[in-house]
Order: sequence, then C-alpha cells, then structure tokens
Amino acid sequence: MATVHDLLSRKDGGVLECPPDTTVQDAVTMMNDRGTGSVLVVDGGKLTGIFTERDLMRRVVAERLDPAATPLSEVMTTALVTCTPDATIDDCESLMSERRIRHLPVVDDGKVRGVITTGDLLAHELRDKESTIQQLESFVFYVRQ
Repeated sequence: MATVHDLLSRKDGGVLECPPDTTVQDAVTMMNDRGTGSVLVVDGGKLTGIFTERDLMRRVVAERLDPAATPLSEVMTTALVTCTPDATIDDCESLMSERRIRHLPVVDDGKVRGVITTGDLLAHELRDKESTIQQLESFVFYVRQ
C-alpha cells in the first residue's frame, strides 16, 4: 500500500515556510511565485500554523484587513491536522475528506517533511489506475494469443 513517503518522493521543490510575523502580502506573493495554495508557518523550527487561500478569503478579504499590515500569526489556521510519512494514502484521503482540507502537512519527529495536497492524491490515483489499465490490457493481449 502506498504511503505519504511515496508521494513526497515524487514531488519536486521544497516546502514553502514563513515565520509568523510575515505579512499576508509577502506570503501571498511567495505563494503566487511558487504556484501553491498554502504556506506553512514555522516558528523556531516548530510548525505553528498553516495559511491557505481559504484563510486569505475568509480571514483577510472578508474581514477587510490590510494584507500589507497583517501578520500571518493573526490569520493562520492553528488547529493543525497533520500526518506522518508512513501514513497510507487511503488514510490521508479519508482524513482530508472528513476534515474538508486540501493541504496536509507531513511531520516526523517534530520536523516538517513536506505537504501533500488533494492534487497529489488525485495524481497518485490517476497513476495507479493507468497502471492497472496497462496490466489489464497486457493480460487481455496475452489471453488472445
């Protein structure tokens, strides 16, 4: 069974992290530059929150806060849902669906190891299904001969 470690090994690029005093404006600029929908908020090497596009809409835009003057510490999600690298893909899919989250930080021994997203899970599922299709096509071709 595939694990989070397997997913992380396929991802390129590091985790986008910011300290809690980073402004929303700076964080959003970094998110746009990297083409990602979240940034992990790390203080002293410890994961303290996550700031997502949803946080931006609900806690900044809807509240009419100034992104250039608002630190992430005031608008980040602190009720973190995380997983470990040895978690199964199925468990993560269930967790993310139940909690209605799209970004899942991966933490091991208190250190951030990565982030998996619903997009990562869908890409994994697509690869898995393509592999199954190829195996079935090979089997059908073999049986016909």
